[in-house]
Amino acid sequence: MSVPRLVVAAPSSGSGKTTVATGLMAAFAARGLAVSPHKVGPDYIDPGYHALATGRVGRNLDAYLCGPELVAPLFAHGARGCDLAVVEGVMGLYDGAAGEGELASTAQVAKLLRAPVVLVVDASSQSRSVAALVHGFASWDPEVRVAGVVLNKVGSDRHEALLRDALDSAGVPVLGVLRRAPQVDTPSRHLGLVPVAERRAAAVEAVAAMAAQVAEGCDLEALAALARGAGALPGAAWDPAEAVAGPLLQPRPGPSPETGPADPSGPPGRSRPWAADGPRPRIAVAGGAAFTFSYAEHGELLAAAGAEVVTFDPLHDEQLPDGTAGLVVGGGFPEVYAAELSANEPLRKAVAELALSGAPVAAECAGLLYLCRELDGRPMCGVLDATARMTERLTLGYRDAVAVSDSVLAAAGTRMRGHEFHRTVVDPGAGAAPAWGVRAPERRLEGFVQQGVHASYLHTHWASEPGVARRFVERCLTS
Repeated sequence: MSVPRLVVAAPSSGSGKTTVATGLMAAFAARGLAVSPHKVGPDYIDPGYHALATGRVGRNLDAYLCGPELVAPLFAHGARGCDLAVVEGVMGLYDGAAGEGELASTAQVAKLLRAPVVLVVDASSQSRSVAALVHGFASWDPEVRVAGVVLNKVGSDRHEALLRDALDSAGVPVLGVLRRAPQVDTPSRHLGLVPVAERRAAAVEAVAAMAAQVAEGCDLEALAALARGAGALPGAAWDPAEAVAGPLLQPRPGPSPETGPADPSGPPGRSRPWAADGPRPRIAVAGGAAFTFSYAEHGELLAAAGAEVVTFDPLHDEQLPDGTAGLVVGGGFPEVYAAELSANEPLRKAVAELALSGAPVAAECAGLLYLCRELDGRPMCGVLDATARMTERLTLGYRDAVAVSDSVLAAAGTRMRGHEFHRTVVDPGAGAAPAWGVRAPERRLEGFVQQGVHASYLHTHWASEPGVARRFVERCLTS
């Protein structure tokens, strides 16, 4: 597969990667190109802005959560049919998972994608030193091709001339110069940028401002030519249907035979007839402003395994979608919307009744809080005998985990990698049947497994373990 592509990186966080990457996506899209947006790492918020800029779903490339071997296939899956792909990096170019070398760094992803890197440099407090900085980043790893620089927060024509003069000796071309422009700033909160879903009109204006600034200050022709210089990627694109080994067979309607050999075409141990043309189990997925953290591949895997995936908004919908057989409540900001979520008592009761029935329920982070008895003193669904509260302490980082209890997502002993990102605490932190045993930064049990519920702080990427989606759909068929 050969898709023109480039990676937007920086020496450190706060240099302007999101402005440049999102602005490039929007500027190229405005030229009529189909632009594929990607984000290195587990971040859920930046892809929302990318989607706004391109009209396509933003996708993550995380070598820690999914393994380096899936980075290029997942990229190719997302970029299929596109004219150009822009990948926004994470942190500094060479920063990755703590203590793991280059793992999950922007540099590693750039190498795996064989993509040129555009380095965004905050030049607001330097002139000649910029050459030493760029030279260092360009020469640190010979396998990483730093092919151009975008100078951000340049103060004046004189400042720009000094920077360009210094960079003449660094051997890396200047592909853009952006002046200080507060109108492109996006507001932040305790976990980063405010998601698009919470400020859509303002976000549209911000993305338009980014596009205008980048189109005016960057050499789009040179950047497009740079992207076209990336060669073909070996291997096939990731396919959700192949990952889950095709859709599960559906149970035939009507009475089940009580005796007789198991049908070899159905799930192991079943003695009832199965068919491929039965009803698809409906899985409700929480969305809206309170639950914006999800990976696109999760829904694709559920659908590939045979489910009908329906989105609903817990802030506004008073009932689950008709015929809901399973529920997925991902991450987001329920602490920001605790009052509204609590006020929607009919939906809270519907969720509690679904869980009590034994139907499969998968909840991550924000979903865990929503299932608790209360959040910051406000009643939630009461599925879990636990309380949640906001704190000042940030819990952040990658985690190695092993499933402790058999659940609708995984058999005990299943190993997965995940990510935690929250400022809340749940008491108790684990139920009688914990979801995960986490090894780092300290050994601990975490989360809850009860009846069909799997609830945990851990964000996981199901592409790394597609059996999770298949198992969940199977439980929706048989619960």
